[in-house]
Amino acid sequence: MKSIISRRFKGLLPVVIDVETAGLHADTHALLELAAVFLAAGEEGKLSIDFTESYHIEPFNGAEIDEEALSITGIKPHHPFRFAITETQALQRLFDTIKQEMTRHECYRAILVGHNAWFDLSFILAAAKRTKLRGRLPLHAFTTFDTASLAGVALGETVLAKAAKRARIPFDITKAHSAIYDAERTAELFCYIANKWRIG
Repeated sequence: MKSIISRRFKGLLPVVIDVETAGLHADTHALLELAAVFLAAGEEGKLSIDFTESYHIEPFNGAEIDEEALSITGIKPHHPFRFAITETQALQRLFDTIKQEMTRHECYRAILVGHNAWFDLSFILAAAKRTKLRGRLPLHAFTTFDTASLAGVALGETVLAKAAKRARIPFDITKAHSAIYDAERTAELFCYIANKWRIG
């Protein structure tokens, strides 16, 4: 019998991802932070956070940096104590972990879960193209679970902080715009909604 997650999502592995960037355009602005939250399912099918991986990423050669974007995130792209790695290293590590989890949960493909998921996916796709890792992409290339849309339907709120409040998930606005913090709050929101809508 297939795993609970595989059965629930028809062979798709939900991976909650948040990126922090140096602007809005995936093809030209730098990808600076990436966090991925992996989920577990209890015996009754209730989803919860399993573990998180995150990476500080060096701007790619020729990347544009929008100072207004940096003022929001507080990221200093070239600070030595970021201990940043290249896009290639970050994506290889992410893809390897996703594939391990796909095997563990008996899933044939992963699907990105994100708040305004198109934004996060667009940056991953652009980075995969730049690094020639597109062929190794384990994520579905166009289908996502968007928690902004799900929360709009389930909770009447599309803003992450407001949706979290409606779901009684603690949200510290001073910690927002960190990839880890936003990804983990998004994961909690996704689990809350998915657990409310459990099938069977």
